[in-house]
Amino acid sequence: MDEIELAKQNCNNREYFLEKIKDNPMIIEWASEEIKNDEEINFKAVEIDSGALEFASDELKNNKKILIEAVRKAGWTCCYASCELRQDRDVILNAVKNDGQALYFASEELRDDKEIVLEAIKNKPIILKYASLRLRNDKEIAIEAVTKGKKSGYEFVGDELKKNEEIRKLLE
Repeated sequence: MDEIELAKQNCNNREYFLEKIKDNPMIIEWASEEIKNDEEINFKAVEIDSGALEFASDELKNNKKILIEAVRKAGWTCCYASCELRQDRDVILNAVKNDGQALYFASEELRDDKEIVLEAIKNKPIILKYASLRLRNDKEIAIEAVTKGKKSGYEFVGDELKKNEEIRKLLE
């Protein structure tokens, strides 16, 4: 019998999943809703492979402890976060430090948070396109984006700053 069939047969067996996630955290996909809502099992799965967050219950996708564990290792996993945690500064800051692309999943308010946007563009300058208009017109942000990404960072800098001689020189 293959691993998926065994998981389906043991879908309510907590001990089975506690053991199996050690080798394959994604096996949680085949667990019962009760297991998918088990904080200990899901935290351990996310510790091994952040992508396992996809199969956690909606309740656990609103669990800050689990989300921070996931996004510290794979920022993109904030895409599974509840709407509430997409508005949580700690979650999003940890996510963008790992993967600037996570800014895409942040709330509008956090897309206007200078520290978060600076962290995001450090490793993904083109992500400036998801920052607030106010921050796209911030000189410090523009300098960081253009320094790190040259044309890809410059493309989303505010129109007035595109005319700034200091910023244009960074393209050379």
